[in-house]
Parts: sequence; structure tokens; C-alpha cells
Amino acid sequence: QLQLVESGGGLVRPGGSLRLSCAASGSTLESYAITWFRQAPGKEREAVGCIARSGRYMKFVDSVQGRFFISRDDAKNTAYLEMNNLKPEDTAVYYCASDPLSITCSYEDMETWGKGTLVTVSS
Repeated sequence: QLQLVESGGGLVRPGGSLRLSCAASGSTLESYAITWFRQAPGKEREAVGCIARSGRYMKFVDSVQGRFFISRDDAKNTAYLEMNNLKPEDTAVYYCASDPLSITCSYEDMETWGKGTLVTVSS
């Protein structure tokens, strides 16, 4: 059974960059599209972006478009969320989740979730 573990969170200054990892075990990551979500303090969880199984398709929500990028290395069974030009409003717990069904990728019907990693953007 697939398990996902996020890492790479921490404290970063506004305008800085951070790369989060989503390491898979128990199954091969190549069988899944991967979606990243975040939940800010006092707010509902929201999708950030996703990447297809092929790695050739990805999409992002408007608030991070042009600043965030998702990649995957199936040989390492790991997906990544690269975040640039970070803003205080990006502060949140970030989660990755697996999607076994989508041909491209989706923000719905996730199968497995990680436990999240905290990103704090502050000066």
C-alpha cells in the first residue's frame, strides 16, 4: 500500500525559495498522478497544483502560477514542489496526495495523503 511522506518545510524569508519532497514507499510512484495541497492556519485546505503520471502535464492554481513548479523523479520514487518568490500568505502545512485514476491530474478524489510539512514565510 502506498505511503507518502513530505519533507523540506521550514522557515524562509519573503522572496525566498524552498523545495518540498514527497517520498513514496510501498508502491511505485509512477502509477500515480501527484497533487500538492496546503492548509493555512484557520483556513480550509486548498489545492496548489498537480502533475500527471507522465510528468508532461501539470497545472497550478492562480495564486501560485509562475512561482511554483512540480516535478517528479520516479527512479527515486519522489515528487517535488519547488516554491519561488515566497510570500507570507504561502505559510501553510503542505501535503502531497496520490491520484491513481486521472489521465492528466486532478484536485479531487485523492487516494493517499501524507501527513504534511510546515512552511513558514516570515521576515
